[in-house]
Amino acid sequence: MLHSFYSHSLMTLATVFCLRNLKKTMCYQGFRNKLCLRSDIFLPSEICDKLVNTYMELVHTDSNFEPEESFFQLFSDPRSTRLTRVQLREDFVRDRDLEAIKKQDLIELHLTYCNNLSSRSLKALSCFRDTLVSLCLFGCSNIFYRKCGAPLACNEDTDEDEEESPSSRHALETDFNFQGFNRLRLLNLGGMPKELDPETLLKPLKSLTSLDLSNVQLLGTSFLTQWRDRLASLVLYNVDLSEELISTVLELVNLRHLDISQESRRISKFKMTKKILTAIVQRLVHLMSLDISGHIMLDNCTVPHFEEAMGRPSTEPCKSSIYPFQELKRALQFLGLYDTTLCNVTHIPAYKVTGSKNEDQVLNAIEAYTEFRPELAHRAINQLFDIARIQHCSQLLRALQLVIAALKCHKYDKSIQVTGSAALFYLTNTEYRSDQSVRLRREVIQVVLNGMEHYQEVTVQRNCCLTLCNFSIPEELEFQYSRVNQLLLKILEPARQDESIQRIAVHLCNALVCQVDNHHKEAVGKMGFVRTMLNLIQKKLQDRMCDQVMEFSWSALWNITDETPDNCQMFLNCRGMSLFLECLQEFPDKQELHRNMLGLLGNVAEVKALRPQLLTPQFITVFSNLLDSKADGIEVSYNACGVLSHIMFDGPEVWKMEEPRRDMVMEKMWEAIQSWDVSSRRNINYRSFEPILRLLPQSISPVSQHWATWALYNLVSVYPSKYCPLLIKEGGMTLLEKVLELESSHPDTKDMARKVMEHCENFKEDPMETNPGQDANFGQRG
Repeated sequence: MLHSFYSHSLMTLATVFCLRNLKKTMCYQGFRNKLCLRSDIFLPSEICDKLVNTYMELVHTDSNFEPEESFFQLFSDPRSTRLTRVQLREDFVRDRDLEAIKKQDLIELHLTYCNNLSSRSLKALSCFRDTLVSLCLFGCSNIFYRKCGAPLACNEDTDEDEEESPSSRHALETDFNFQGFNRLRLLNLGGMPKELDPETLLKPLKSLTSLDLSNVQLLGTSFLTQWRDRLASLVLYNVDLSEELISTVLELVNLRHLDISQESRRISKFKMTKKILTAIVQRLVHLMSLDISGHIMLDNCTVPHFEEAMGRPSTEPCKSSIYPFQELKRALQFLGLYDTTLCNVTHIPAYKVTGSKNEDQVLNAIEAYTEFRPELAHRAINQLFDIARIQHCSQLLRALQLVIAALKCHKYDKSIQVTGSAALFYLTNTEYRSDQSVRLRREVIQVVLNGMEHYQEVTVQRNCCLTLCNFSIPEELEFQYSRVNQLLLKILEPARQDESIQRIAVHLCNALVCQVDNHHKEAVGKMGFVRTMLNLIQKKLQDRMCDQVMEFSWSALWNITDETPDNCQMFLNCRGMSLFLECLQEFPDKQELHRNMLGLLGNVAEVKALRPQLLTPQFITVFSNLLDSKADGIEVSYNACGVLSHIMFDGPEVWKMEEPRRDMVMEKMWEAIQSWDVSSRRNINYRSFEPILRLLPQSISPVSQHWATWALYNLVSVYPSKYCPLLIKEGGMTLLEKVLELESSHPDTKDMARKVMEHCENFKEDPMETNPGQDANFGQRG
């Protein structure tokens, strides 16, 4: 199934299909099982770029996608494939991948957090020097180090140093600089190692217009002036600011975007003053975007509150509540004020502001900082969480999309996963539901399942499970049915699981197997669902605790065995009957528990091949005694009678025991059925009457026939609109006719059969009939 995070264009559909079926579409298995491109294939850059970038997205966001060891080798020959714009991220990318595509004329190469790249990749990088216009090496901290001190030149076919862990970097690679990269305009070196001297490295670059040196240590600053007339964007996030650096920046008079922000928790000697801000605004006249987040303002930059221009907040510089910005010629497109006091003023002369004053500023912060500053995005998502939880989120769609993007981008960042999953819980609850499309809700489910898969951390697991509870189950989760079941069973595996997670996970498991097709139930049974639930029950018995986990586990077993013989067999194989007896003995007064257990045994008794295993003196005595139970109205007595009705249906010859006697048990069954109130509202849901209808036209066990007729009478009279059509559709009327014809049928049974038929006839004539009992809890099926 296609994942919803792609725009569903035909191009995208085709791309994803090809990537999932490489051997059937573009490739064949070559020497040593290596994937090779078919010789008759020639792909232009639009298709190749899309293939590589979608491949990376699938690798990072789709757990069912199998990466191909030699995928990048497919693009090694520029005569059959053309790559121009490539974005690769995280540890998945290896030196050999870049070496595979080194003959391509790349224009853009974005590498983000690729920690497995060593200085071997610098050699591949040099191959792109004639064409590269945009290069990002953000967070690729090992790329300037040799692994094992190996020389920069390497044998192309050997991968022996691949296995070396990336943390074992040794010698700094000093031979590399950007000599010959004459077309390079945009460069991001965020997070470059301290040992490197940026000045030496960057000196050969003559044409830079955009430079990002986030978290880089600058020894000198004057080298920046070599791009005085060209540089339009400069990012110095978390760079130690000084008077010298500021005066150098002020010489870059063509800057349109300047970022001198810092993380506020960083210890910095530098203080942002009114004088410095004024100088920036006066000298950098082309400035459209400025970020000064995280700075403490030394002197008073703001207009006193009582002097602020009245009226609605304005973006006009002349009304600015921040003195230096009154000097602006026009309002800024973007202004970063996150973690400063300035974001709280009334008049800010910028169209997009980051801060924490209101929802808009917080969303702008998440948007601006997610990709390269997860530490800030995490805090902004935390603020969004508070807005969604305490106030009201007015830009729901944008908020959801930003949180989803952050969770996808930082799959292994614990703080983002914790706050993001918590925010999703509040953003998907009932209050916001009507504003969400099917596609968006599917996207949320995908990202929640990713979190559960990659983060075995208690808070993330709990948040993700709680978020899933905001969806209609099983309907909204059906497109990921087996995956979500596998994840929940994995969560429930450990003997000692966090109590609250266990409770939510069992509740979800139960909801997922309630009212789904039998093939779904069989598949989930094969995953170990029955065994997992019985393990939980065993654990609770040891602790002598009958809580929601115990009740939900039996309820889930009741649901998953419904008309599914394989799962009933599994229940018996996994010591299910002895756990049933132990629970009865340990918790004699737990009505809900008894109802769930008997409902499940009703399902087992419907399977003819399994009934002999229930036919023991011990079990028959237990079922017979439960006929007297008043637990949960008539439910326990009704289900016990159902189990016995199926056993009686097999005839007297299978009854091999002397005690209890068959006729005595039948006598008790008659008494029990006569004691029930036929107008009882039920806590049960039948999707099919087939197991009940089986008991009607027969003379071997009139009491079974009576139980079946009573069941139908109760259901069609209390819930006519649900059960009359079902009975008619499944041929029940013909079978009831036969009950009337049989001499062996008890007069009371015949009487009830007539009433059932009348109800159905009346319903056909007036289907609008309603009944106050119609909103029964149809959560479970017996």
